[in-house]
Amino acid sequence: MAYEARITDASSLGIALQQARLASGMTQRDLAERLGTTQKYIWSLEQGKDSIAITRLLEALSATGAIITLQIPEGDDAGRDDG
Repeated sequence: MAYEARITDASSLGIALQQARLASGMTQRDLAERLGTTQKYIWSLEQGKDSIAITRLLEALSATGAIITLQIPEGDDAGRDDG
C-alpha cells in the first residue's frame, strides 16, 4: 500500500522526501550520489530548510488553488526508474 503525503510547506516536503527515500531503501548518501549532490544537501531538504525556490513554487501553486500530494510506494516499487 502506498503512503500519500500532502505538501504544504518545505517541512512537509522534507518529511515526504525522507519517507520516499527510506521506502526506496536508500541512504542520504545513496540519494546524493544518484543526484550528483552532497549528503548535506539531502539532509537539508529532509529537514525542511527553507529555500527561496521551494517557497516560491509552493506559494505559486497554493495561489492557484492547487493541492500538492506525493504518493510514496512501498517496497519493490519505490525508487524504480522505469524510464
